[in-house]
Amino acid sequence: MKILVLIPSYNTGRILPQTVTDVLKHWPEVWVVMDGSTDGSAALLEPLKATAPGLKVISIAKNGGKGAAVLHGTRLAHEAGYTHVLTMDADGQHPTDDIPRFVTLAQKYPDAVMMGTPVFGPEAPQLRVQGRKISNMWANLETLNWGIPDTLFGMRLYPVPLLLRAFRGTIWARRFDYDTEIAVRLAWQGAPMLAVPTTVRYLTQEEGGVSQFRYFRDNSVLTWMHARLLFGFAWRLPLLLLRIGRGGNPLRKVTA
Repeated sequence: MKILVLIPSYNTGRILPQTVTDVLKHWPEVWVVMDGSTDGSAALLEPLKATAPGLKVISIAKNGGKGAAVLHGTRLAHEAGYTHVLTMDADGQHPTDDIPRFVTLAQKYPDAVMMGTPVFGPEAPQLRVQGRKISNMWANLETLNWGIPDTLFGMRLYPVPLLLRAFRGTIWARRFDYDTEIAVRLAWQGAPMLAVPTTVRYLTQEEGGVSQFRYFRDNSVLTWMHARLLFGFAWRLPLLLLRIGRGGNPLRKVTA
């Protein structure tokens, strides 16, 4: 097993080097995919590169979206011999001290996807907290309640072949729809998924917090995505029923 931490980043500013520094305390092999960033944040990583041989910065000239950045990085990781990628957001929301826990679980269940499930604090925006409940509801419908722990949380540890196969099944899942659509497609593949409760931190602007989420734009993307997935679900229904009849997701009752 060869694991890489993969961080897509778009205009995350001064919080990016802090996030990468914190990740490097727990895992030595980290790739950052700069997805057409225009804020100069890539230059902020140069001092870290001098002292962290496992840190690699990959630059994409034009912004293509989070999913496109993850796909690009995962393809390169596959070519470099990595078997698993642990994806994390660049904005400091995901707890880096949970990295060893994800790795330990992946070593125990190497063929499964470790799915972070958010544990929110009081500062979490309620629009985000409540909105994901709707997304989870639709995903459960589209997968016959396969057991997707959370459709929007970005801290996940994927076996590389499963993730690439899920991407090959769609020309979409390249922007904000990536986390949800990939989770649904992994369920359609019959991928085992294990929920890993993970604390979420929403940083203030004073702390360097930044969000690319745009409520109406991104919810429109999600609405169109679920409409497409419902059509895909309809003709996959016999196979899903067969998998559910055989016991469904074998990790649903495992406690992380």
